[in-house]
Amino acid sequence: MKKLWAPWRLEYIKMANQINHKGCIFCDFPAVDPLQDRKNLILLRSELGFVMLNKYPYNNGHLMVVPYQHTSSLEKLSAAERLELMTLLQTSTQVLQQAFSPHGFNIGMNLGRIAGAGIDEHLHFHIVPRWNGDTNFMPVLGDTKVISTGLDETWVNLYPLFNREGS
Repeated sequence: MKKLWAPWRLEYIKMANQINHKGCIFCDFPAVDPLQDRKNLILLRSELGFVMLNKYPYNNGHLMVVPYQHTSSLEKLSAAERLELMTLLQTSTQVLQQAFSPHGFNIGMNLGRIAGAGIDEHLHFHIVPRWNGDTNFMPVLGDTKVISTGLDETWVNLYPLFNREGS
């Protein structure tokens, strides 16, 4: 029998049924000192939104693009916010392409708890890099998803690409 070794996932297993943070992470995390961005998984701050790693990724490099405005309604976003979110999505796919060379992306959002939103009071986009063959028997038979890199390693890899001069 082959064994999977992913000890960094232990934090997820221990916390899966517990609330890690009281309040809204999408409001609270960017409100603290940018020196905490690595701890809070924030990769890029812009004027009206930011990009962060998903703490419980579906795949390596799973990102979220989030407006600073606390809203669950697309209609409440200004034209400038909508444009900036699209620009952040474009930048994110370019960075992920450079860093990981995925074959494609799933990009979307879940509006409302019933639609699958884990944090339904603050809308956000998900960007999930995809590779040919990345869906296998593990999620079906083992109810397990294998993520090959840790969050800190991914942050260290992506942060300089998001924050280089001229980007």
